[in-house]
Amino acid sequence: MPRAERERQMIDVAEAVFAELGYAAASMDEIAERVGVSKPMLYEYFNSKEGLLLACIRQSRAALRTVTEQAVTGAVTAEDAIRRGLLAFFVFIRDRRQAWSLLRQEMALIGTSAADEIEATRQQQTDLIAALMSDYIDGSDQLRTEALAEFVVGACERLAIWSERHEEVTPEIVTGYAMDLLWGGLESRAQH
Repeated sequence: MPRAERERQMIDVAEAVFAELGYAAASMDEIAERVGVSKPMLYEYFNSKEGLLLACIRQSRAALRTVTEQAVTGAVTAEDAIRRGLLAFFVFIRDRRQAWSLLRQEMALIGTSAADEIEATRQQQTDLIAALMSDYIDGSDQLRTEALAEFVVGACERLAIWSERHEEVTPEIVTGYAMDLLWGGLESRAQH
């Protein structure tokens, strides 16, 4: 198996094990057994359990960026762009529950490089939202734009966690809830 394919397989299995057992309880032995490789091979690829976790988080971050960027491509209004981006985020959360599980386990990871990677994911999304807002919303006040983007990221994280407890809440429904609040505050700033 080519190295890149083997690495992706290891990351996918590790993501499942970390999501199922939690980072602290997951073992490299368990991951190696499920992948069908030796434990030394895992260490050869990732150096440590934390290195493997970092690879999982980075893969999730890249996937989240891709889906949100693709979702807003072609949007013609601010409202459409925000709705598309929110829906892409909430669909990602539903469809990639294991990846989302890693991103929301932050409290267990404080003091590790993984906490920094999770914050980098937040910053990636905040930067993406701020750039999007600058395209559609009056961006003359850069600090306000950054603050609004931070608000959107924080609010959406909490809504994603809340929606996990309510299986009946689809990505479309939670996007509607978010838009009710967010668009009401942003509409007056939209460039027409």
